[in-house]
Amino acid sequence: MQAVHVSFHDRPARRNSGFTLIELMIVVAIVGVLSAVAYPAYTDYIMRGNRSEATAALLEAQQFMERYYGASNRYSTAANGNPALPTRLQTIPAGGATRYTLSVAATVNTYTLTATPSGSMAADKCGSLTITNTGVKGRSATGPTVAECWR
Repeated sequence: MQAVHVSFHDRPARRNSGFTLIELMIVVAIVGVLSAVAYPAYTDYIMRGNRSEATAALLEAQQFMERYYGASNRYSTAANGNPALPTRLQTIPAGGATRYTLSVAATVNTYTLTATPSGSMAADKCGSLTITNTGVKGRSATGPTVAECWR
């Protein structure tokens, strides 16, 4: 019987599997850059969505005020402890964490509806949103335009 001699050099080279530290650091850097770009865009998108909900509620409150005026020949004011706006229009959203609070300053012939940001929306770049009985839209912040805040 012959002895078979196998040397270490006769075996095929075995490649180590896994990642090097450099490859891992490159991936971490790429993820970091993507996160730095994506997160602000995401938060801006969420803010715009919540602001759209507030503008829709302001327009609905405006319709309420006009219907009240059509029936009573005056705008709804907070008289005798009764709120000028229905309960469902006083906070946005109606259920859950409040992002905007709606209020109305009304006289017999005029009103201004205001949506004031609160909670997670307190840092909104548009500030409070307003609309009057003549349909004039506004915002309390000076940075973005009224059109940007109301779109």
